[in-house]
Amino acid sequence: MGVFTADTGHEQVVFCQDKQSGLKAVIAIYSTALGPGLGGTRFYPYATEEEALHDVLELSRGMAYKNALAGLDLGGGKAIIWGDPVRDKSEALLRAYGRFVESLNGRYYTACDVGTYVQDMDVIAKETRFVTGRSVENGGAGDSSILTAWGVFQGMRAAAEHRWGTPSLAGRTVGVAGLGKVGKYLVRHLIEDGASVVATDPYEPALEWVRATYPQVEVVADTLALITAPLDVYAPCALGGALNDDTVPVLTAKVVVGAANNQLAHPGIEKLLSDNGVLYAPDYLVNSGGVIQVADEIQGFNFERAKARATRIYDTTKQILALADTESISPAAAADHLAERRMADCGRLRTILLP
Repeated sequence: MGVFTADTGHEQVVFCQDKQSGLKAVIAIYSTALGPGLGGTRFYPYATEEEALHDVLELSRGMAYKNALAGLDLGGGKAIIWGDPVRDKSEALLRAYGRFVESLNGRYYTACDVGTYVQDMDVIAKETRFVTGRSVENGGAGDSSILTAWGVFQGMRAAAEHRWGTPSLAGRTVGVAGLGKVGKYLVRHLIEDGASVVATDPYEPALEWVRATYPQVEVVADTLALITAPLDVYAPCALGGALNDDTVPVLTAKVVVGAANNQLAHPGIEKLLSDNGVLYAPDYLVNSGGVIQVADEIQGFNFERAKARATRIYDTTKQILALADTESISPAAAADHLAERRMADCGRLRTILLP
């Protein structure tokens, strides 16, 4: 797969390698129209280099749209480290990666993602200024999953109001696939709002955690058992591609709002959802609470300010769902239009030369 033969629209794609530490990474910057590209670093054992490259290109594009819709003056970027985070992660590897981030001189800010944590950002920060999502002890915002989950919950409230006329999830059954960094916080918000929760995760300690913490949660064996159970709302909170040609036809939920990135396996899936009467809130809209949290760190972190911004995901979701109905287009198309308009309108101002 050639980076440029596919006409991905990216401004810059950087391949990074440090043989001594074992680092193999790719940093992709989709757009800096609104500002430096901001997006997390995913540490994952991809099967092939092609798969790794495809993921970082898709994720970085999604970050540009996510940051634009969130009202941030930041562009879209993302990075992947190719490897097993349990086996391959080391101080030397993370610091080598940090050197590559620093070499971009602020065109890209990194943060946490799948396989990377706050502690890793503190290590990376030894080599670069352009890192967010650091620990509170080091002046950072801490765990960005907190506001990611809060934002998803706000998006779910807006979708529920659009579908059923009330923003409360009380009395609704919500299926949560993935009880990781975001899913566990989302479960708490749902239970506090009066929802019934069904959940699954392939990681046994995650299931043990939810059984011990929220014994009222129904645990099922796998994702297939979850999506075929009687649900009102489905929340994919693990890896991408959860909505595909196999899962959508058997999905019982009539609303899908989740934290996972790139939930649609291919563009035709949203039409299939619509044909099946399923309301889909675009993932990059509702899961932007985390990037709002780490972006706030750049100007000196204030949790209440960041939470207030993440709470506005409710209003933005309502706006997009209403626009989709008015224009007779999909919610994803409506979200794309708003994000592209902001990138074009505000990005254009950078062509005005300043003294």
